[in-house]
Amino acid sequence: MSVRDLIPWSGNNGHKAPSLLRDDDRDPFLSLHREVNRLFDDAFRGFGSNFPSLTGRSGFGGGWPNVEISDNEKEIMVTAEVPGLEEKDIEVLLNDGVLTLKGEKHSETEDKDRQFSERYYGRFERRIPLGAEVKEDNIDARFRNGVLTVTLPKSEQAQSQVKRIAIKS
Repeated sequence: MSVRDLIPWSGNNGHKAPSLLRDDDRDPFLSLHREVNRLFDDAFRGFGSNFPSLTGRSGFGGGWPNVEISDNEKEIMVTAEVPGLEEKDIEVLLNDGVLTLKGEKHSETEDKDRQFSERYYGRFERRIPLGAEVKEDNIDARFRNGVLTVTLPKSEQAQSQVKRIAIKS
């Protein structure tokens, strides 16, 4: 057997032309399944970054939870939106100038009358480099109505390093 016999389009010796369809594209059920998944992913993409796609991946760059960081001369304030979580589900860590927010969500719904149950599990971890020395003993973390606010007061040394730059016209 020559190598030419292995190539389906290599001549006129009874071989048919190669198909442009993959084997799973010829199966109508697999094709329908793929199209329905794509349809749902496209439809739910507009719900924002707190809604993961049906494939388990977030199409939003891993941006859950939404975090806002404000920095002024005296403190750094980090606010994270974590709807549906409770205080016990969240962990806040500071290690070597990096603030880490971790959390895990478990949600289970069951309706025996309608024979319906749904489970959702999700984890997140956001690491935020602070870029300034903070007073570790005075860090304040508060959680209220699905919003976590962490206030990190800057050290005196970090406050003294702030330099105002004049803007010229």
